[in-house]
Amino acid sequence: MTERISIVENILSANDRLAEENRARINAAGVFSINLMASPGAGKTSLIEQTLPLLKDKMRIAVVDGDIATSLDADRAAAAGAQASIQVNTGGECHLDAVMLHGALNQLDLTQFDLLMVENVGNLVCPAEFRLGTHKSVLIASVPEGADKPYKYPGMYRGVDALIINKIDLLPYVNFDMDYFRHGVEVLNPGVITFPLSCRTGEGMDAWINWLIENTKR
Repeated sequence: MTERISIVENILSANDRLAEENRARINAAGVFSINLMASPGAGKTSLIEQTLPLLKDKMRIAVVDGDIATSLDADRAAAAGAQASIQVNTGGECHLDAVMLHGALNQLDLTQFDLLMVENVGNLVCPAEFRLGTHKSVLIASVPEGADKPYKYPGMYRGVDALIINKIDLLPYVNFDMDYFRHGVEVLNPGVITFPLSCRTGEGMDAWINWLIENTKR
């Protein structure tokens, strides 16, 4: 058991060192970067698709999409207006890590962009453990997933800088206890900035877009 723990610690330590290199590279280019995390189907790609048209006249955006297979998400980002869209296939890994993002950054001239959006692999466990070097970690929760997710996956909710509650247009039709959900989040991550929105209807998108603009200008 001790040997296994040591191996895991060494892996995470090596990842953190490369994440710092990624951050330095992103900072040097003057780019604001976010790591989008969620369970499969919560709406990561849909959020990117709705965000890009609203920002296309305000900033230059690159997207890195992580997935176990296919280039479907990167294709959708490109079609939505990303100036660059890079697909990273993890070969079965349930998360992106700093090495994978480093490889994607090698394919980009970061000086040509203002915002880098990284779409992590759909998973509520592994992505929380691996730093990438991005400035902010954003978790997307969706109403159909249920209100118990902060209680079942505390590690994911504890470490994020912003939380999106997606698919609020379904609240009248789904048994989702918003107070229970928010209490679970607050215990783990007091005061975390939260954006209730719907990618389908556009409700709540303005606050999310303004947050991105404010952070990109810093």
